[in-house]
Amino acid sequence: MGKNMVIQENELLTLTKLNSENDTDTTKHYVSDEELANIDKEYCTYGDKIHADSNPKVFRDCNGVFMYDSEDTPFLDLEMWFASCNLGYKNKRVRDAVVDQIDTLPQISSHFQYDYKVLLSEKIAKANIERFGTKGRVQFNVGGSQVIEDALKLIRNYTHKSRMFSFYGGFHGRTLGASCLTAGYRYRKPFGHFSEEAHFVPYPYCFRCPYGKKCDSCNYYCVQQLRREFEDNCAGIYDHSSKECAMGAFFVEPVQGSGGYIIPPEGYFKELKKVLDDFGVLFVDDEIQMGFYRTGKLWAIEHYGVKPDVITFGKSLTNGLNPLGGMWAKEELISPEVWPNGRTHSTFCNNPIGMRAGYEVMKIFEDGDFEREVANKGKYFLAGLKDLEKRHKRIGHVDGLGLALRIECVTEDGFTPDPELLHNILAEGLKGDLSYNGKKCGIILNKGSHYNNTITLVPAVTITYEEIDMALELLDQLFTRLS
Repeated sequence: MGKNMVIQENELLTLTKLNSENDTDTTKHYVSDEELANIDKEYCTYGDKIHADSNPKVFRDCNGVFMYDSEDTPFLDLEMWFASCNLGYKNKRVRDAVVDQIDTLPQISSHFQYDYKVLLSEKIAKANIERFGTKGRVQFNVGGSQVIEDALKLIRNYTHKSRMFSFYGGFHGRTLGASCLTAGYRYRKPFGHFSEEAHFVPYPYCFRCPYGKKCDSCNYYCVQQLRREFEDNCAGIYDHSSKECAMGAFFVEPVQGSGGYIIPPEGYFKELKKVLDDFGVLFVDDEIQMGFYRTGKLWAIEHYGVKPDVITFGKSLTNGLNPLGGMWAKEELISPEVWPNGRTHSTFCNNPIGMRAGYEVMKIFEDGDFEREVANKGKYFLAGLKDLEKRHKRIGHVDGLGLALRIECVTEDGFTPDPELLHNILAEGLKGDLSYNGKKCGIILNKGSHYNNTITLVPAVTITYEEIDMALELLDQLFTRLS
C-alpha cells in the first residue's frame, strides 16, 4: 500500500518504514537535521516565514496526505502547503504532465506563444462562462501577491481610481500593493506610510460579531452599516452630486483564510453585492486560497449566488509544482482595447511548466466528481469536529465549507480566545509522538484568526474517509493531552 493510501490497523508499519527488513537509514540524507539548523543560522535570512518557529521542523519526503521526517515518521498533513496541494503530494497525473513538459518544451520566452498557455486560459474562461454566464479573459503571473498587483492595475486602469475596499482580517499578499489590501498592521508597520491603504470594513464573523448582534436576527446589520457610509454625505466615500464613488473595487475573500476560515452567513454576499452595484463599485473575488474545489466548488464564491467582476487565483492551480497564479476578468474590463499589450508582465508569468501543470489540474477536476465528493467529505469531517466540540470544553466553535474547516481554541469559559492552547497544539502535533493504531505518527496543522486562536484545517480534497477518521483521532488526542 502506498504512502498516500489510508492508514489502517497493521499498515502504519509500512508507512513509517520501521520494520526489520527496512530499518531507517539516516545516511541517505546529505546533512543531518542538526547540521541544517547550524548552516541555516549562519547563512539564511530570517525574513521569511520559516523562522516563525525558533526550531523549524525538517521534513525529507512526502506522498499523498503525509509528510515524512528524517526518521521516516509519517505526519498527517492538514495544512497542505497553505492549500497549495489540493490534489495531494506527488499526484501522479500532474507529475507526469510536468515531466513530459520538461522533456519537450521546458523553457520559452514569454514573447512567444505555445499551446498550454492558450489551452489553460480557455479552460478557465469557459469554466467561468458555464458558472457565471459571463465572457472574460485570463492573464497569468508568478504567484498570489503578483496576481493581486495585476488586479489592482486592472481596476485602476478601468476605473481610474486608486482606493479599494477590503475586510478586517483579510489577507491578500505581502507585496506593497497587496499589503494595502491586507488588514493586519504588522504587515505594513516596518515599511512606512502606505498612502493607498484600503478602506477596511468588518467581515461577517458571526461567532464574534464586532457589532454584538445575533446572525439569525441582525438583518445583515454589517452590510447596512456599509450602506450608511455611502449614504452619508460626510463619510467621504461617495459624491452624491456626481454619483461617483471614491473606491474602485471591493477585494473579497469568500471564506476568510488567514482570518481563521470564517464562513459568511447565507445571503451575506448577495446583500453586499447589492450595495456595491448601487454605488458603482466592482467586486473582486480573491480565490487564491479557496479556489480549485477547496470548498466543493471550483470557486468558493459559487456558494453565494453572486457574479464577480474579477477573480484572482493561484496556489493549487499547479498543485504546488510551480509558482503560478492568474486573474480572470469580465470582457469589458480586460478586452484588448481596454487592457492592451504590456499593461502588466513578468519574465516567468507564462512559463510552460506551470501552464502544463495547471492544464492537468483542470483536466483532473473535469474528469472527477469533486463537487459531490468534497461536499460529502466536508460534511463528514465537520460532523466529527462537532462531536469533538461537545466533548472538549476548550473547543469554542467549529465550522466549515467543504474541506475548509476551523476549530477555535478557547479557555474554560467556552468563548475567550486561547492563543496559548493553539500554539501548544500545533507544536505538540509536530513532535511526532502521537499514536494511531498503536504506531507513532504526527499531525501538521495551520493557524489563522483575528485572535490567533483558530486551527485552520486544509486537507487535500483527495483525502479519504479513513484519513479523516485518523485526523479526528489525532485531534482528540491533542485536546485531551493539552486541555
